[in-house]
Amino acid sequence: MITILTLVQKVNIEEKLKNATDNGYQIGVVIGSLIPFVVLVLLAYWMYTSAKKRDKEL
Repeated sequence: MITILTLVQKVNIEEKLKNATDNGYQIGVVIGSLIPFVVLVLLAYWMYTSAKKRDKEL
């Protein structure tokens, strides 16, 4: 089941950029592909700082 979902969700960014109508669309595709990584980094940083604060309190 998971392999089916990964195949469906796989996005070819190069193909989208090649078929883009203008630069605005290209910028949107790049930003949209970076957002999940930024969210994960922010989540990891938040978890790190909260664990660090909790460790200091003990």
